[in-house]
Amino acid sequence: MNVTKEEPELVHIKEEHGDLWSNEDEEQLVVKQEADTFKVTPLDLKHDMNEPEEKMNQLLNADSPEDEELKRKKSDGSKLKRHKTNKPCEACGKWFSQKGNLIKHIRTHMGKKPYECEMCDKSFSNGSHLASHMRAHMGEKPFSCPTCAKGFSQKGNLNMHLRTHTGEKPYTCEMCGKSFSFSSGLVCHMRTHTGEKPFSCPTCAKEFSQKGSLIMHIRTHTGDKPYTCELCDKSFSNGSHLAGHMRTHTGEKPFSCRTCAKEFSQKSSLSKHMRTHTGEKPYACEMCDKSFSVGSYLARHMRKHTGEKPFSCPTCAKGFSLKGNLNMHIRTHTGEKPYHCKVCNKSFTSSSSRIKHIRTHS
Repeated sequence: MNVTKEEPELVHIKEEHGDLWSNEDEEQLVVKQEADTFKVTPLDLKHDMNEPEEKMNQLLNADSPEDEELKRKKSDGSKLKRHKTNKPCEACGKWFSQKGNLIKHIRTHMGKKPYECEMCDKSFSNGSHLASHMRAHMGEKPFSCPTCAKGFSQKGNLNMHLRTHTGEKPYTCEMCGKSFSFSSGLVCHMRTHTGEKPFSCPTCAKEFSQKGSLIMHIRTHTGDKPYTCELCDKSFSNGSHLAGHMRTHTGEKPFSCRTCAKEFSQKSSLSKHMRTHTGEKPYACEMCDKSFSVGSYLARHMRKHTGEKPFSCPTCAKGFSLKGNLNMHIRTHTGEKPYHCKVCNKSFTSSSSRIKHIRTHS
């Protein structure tokens, strides 16, 4: 009697609705699971999640009586498209209607990432994540906005983008009632209530509540400035700085003070300005108790106590405690004089020198 060992059927599984975030100041990566084809081994979850991984793998590969019945039906020629189940993850209690989705989910607890990108060696817990990731290499953007035609590499990103047109904010903070367009926005916001800072710099150990803030901070160590102005070629470490810089070219000042109506090109500049009305100085020096309205003023002040001169001239290696002083010093090497007198058109290396000169006309 010939016994034919039948290969497991390739089961086409639609992942449960969910978003995976890669929060960078570039386009935020959200993966909404789509079809993923792979071999599925039946699952019995009667186990303790604290047992060794070998035990976990044995349980993942175990067949239940129901699974044996499914195999029998399959051998009878039944075309089983997907295996329904109603089992929870015993690690976190989340329920799944399909066994394959439960298997994928369990990998998130085990740290299993069997799908590797051959171009950058990044790994993923399931194939659809890898497929979405590959579009980043290929530059493919198959999902386009019906309103503005902007293209996206992932459907989840398109869905989030659509909220910028509709104004929908479905994620609400239960503590203060503030609403957000994206779930990641709510997650980051909650850390303002909890004080949690889960992201730390590997160079200086400074902690951050958001991964994007850490990424931008790391650029202060590496000097990386990937955002370049197309009008003047000036580069910036993050996109928001570039956006603010672009307003210096356009003259746009969308942020205005409610007290004196003064306008600003950047929101942070308005926030600093508001403290001139309120007198607020939230940044206090722990060494002399002097307070400042802006954090950068405190950082600059601290160098008087430490003697630190972190800015050095690339030409003569002279050190400076302030970046502005370094910039002015560099002009002594380059001969640049960017400040011009409007009365006589005389040029100066620093703004303060021009101001002194202007007084000679009055």
